[in-house]
Amino acid sequence: MTRPVFVIGLTGSIGMGKSTASSMLKSMGLPIFDADATVHGLMAKGGAAVAAVEAAFPGVAVDGAVSRPELGKRVFGNDPALRQLERILHPRVGQAERAFLAGVARRRLRYAVRDVPLLFETGGDKRCDATVVVSAPAHIQRARVLARPGMTEERLNLILAKQMPDAKKRQRADYVVPSGLGRRVTRDALAAILRDIKSRRG
Repeated sequence: MTRPVFVIGLTGSIGMGKSTASSMLKSMGLPIFDADATVHGLMAKGGAAVAAVEAAFPGVAVDGAVSRPELGKRVFGNDPALRQLERILHPRVGQAERAFLAGVARRRLRYAVRDVPLLFETGGDKRCDATVVVSAPAHIQRARVLARPGMTEERLNLILAKQMPDAKKRQRADYVVPSGLGRRVTRDALAAILRDIKSRRG
């Protein structure tokens, strides 16, 4: 009898290094479900959500794809509009995730990673067997994010207000990975977590 897939939930607030950790886990051979990449695909040219998003927010589709900057203008700081967008995207992301996990099971792989920025905020941790939070000191986080094109202090503060505080995420996580001490430290921490999970699972 094939064991069920052990699902590792990977999360972290903006600028904490979650994407780097996800890439490292992928290089270690784990299949990754990237929620953000799935959303990008849904709204790219030919994506399954383009028509529904355009219907809800007329004018955001350009050449068959949703313009993320234009959509951002409609939903950023607008909670009702954001909830409307989530009602369109979340079921489709969930469907893609289930298909991904079914594919992992068919390949008889034992472990998979759900890379989800708002894992705890959306209750997605309940669908994971273990949760991993990537964390760095606040001053490193802010420096990373403010270096991004178009980012401002105001925008960052609005984003952080929507996310669970890092301290609370760390309290709720099964494992915490530091990302402010260099890539080697991050990679070693992830490798140690995988060893622990595999030893506990037998």
